[in-house]
Amino acid sequence: MDNILLPPPAQHLEDASVRGGLDLLVFAHKSHLQRADDELDRLGLGRAHHRMLYFVARRPGMMTSELIDMLQITKQSAARVLSALTDKGYLRQAACEHDRRRRLLYLTPGGTALEERIAAELRQNMKRAYAEAGEEAVRGYWMMMQRLMTPEMRRHFQSFYEGAARSSD
Repeated sequence: MDNILLPPPAQHLEDASVRGGLDLLVFAHKSHLQRADDELDRLGLGRAHHRMLYFVARRPGMMTSELIDMLQITKQSAARVLSALTDKGYLRQAACEHDRRRRLLYLTPGGTALEERIAAELRQNMKRAYAEAGEEAVRGYWMMMQRLMTPEMRRHFQSFYEGAARSSD
């Protein structure tokens, strides 16, 4: 493991290790998403747009209200981002068959192409990191990330993950 810092054994609950873990989250998040940020910036979009593209790509046909609840954003913020994605031709909304007041979200072919282009690099980076870290570390990562979530957010994640897995079958 060249150039990889690890906390000293049996000191993982010490403040320096906890702060270091927070540092890791911030630096890894920024580094991992930089390519996506650059691509989105060229298109006049940002991370909020990326999050919506990502979630709608993973669960086509999700209701706007589900997306707002999962992202824990206001209706106004969601409307602004959804409007921008719709205006740029990346997203479309359709009325729900059972309740015409509800809006279902889908990517357009252009939105699918953009999301796939961005996601391909992110998946490749995750795959590389997983391979270098090994299965035990990946299992630890999954455990750690879920433990960082509130119980409510963990329920959102589990429901989303299971639903996304079903929709990709």
